[in-house]
Amino acid sequence: MNTRLWVKICGATSPEAVAAALDAGADAIGFVFAPSVRRVEPAQAAKLAAPARGRLCCVAVMQHPAQDEVDQVLEEFRPDLLQTDGDDFDALELPATLGRLPVLRAGHEWPATLPVRALFEGPVSGSGALADWSRAAELRARGVAVVLAGGLSPDNVDAAVRAARPYGVDVSSGVESAPGVKCTGKIARFVAAARVAGRES
Repeated sequence: MNTRLWVKICGATSPEAVAAALDAGADAIGFVFAPSVRRVEPAQAAKLAAPARGRLCCVAVMQHPAQDEVDQVLEEFRPDLLQTDGDDFDALELPATLGRLPVLRAGHEWPATLPVRALFEGPVSGSGALADWSRAAELRARGVAVVLAGGLSPDNVDAAVRAARPYGVDVSSGVESAPGVKCTGKIARFVAAARVAGRES
């Protein structure tokens, strides 16, 4: 790859998870505000993210949010980046300074005008279901900087990166010891494996 692979650890719910992402050298950490076992409140996320500010990209992960929900997250959590389904952005008023990461899902029709950067994953977020790497590669071939998600783990991220050659990778359930509980060892292994694959692809 010509550029360094962007690595995001998603669904942080504890100080230990944030510390592990920092220690492993991840680039971004996601906090979930959509219905999920990993859901956190904006004020809780702000407290958890404090050690990562200025060191990691702090991502607000939402799905079909109402404007007032987004406003609360922006005010209390202050994300660097908002991640939600691509169609959601059309209905939201957002600051020009806020980064955007639209989600494109396997099995759904892609928009006529593709975004410059997008997260590609399976039909259901956080399910651990493997995304279609060949479809991700198609997106990349059409000029999209693809962040590949869906079913990634320390054991398959190498193969995923070599197959799809994405801009970045995103992991959640694949680095957990139980649903919603991040494993520091798995986070370290995932980031290390992703880095090697990114350099060699």
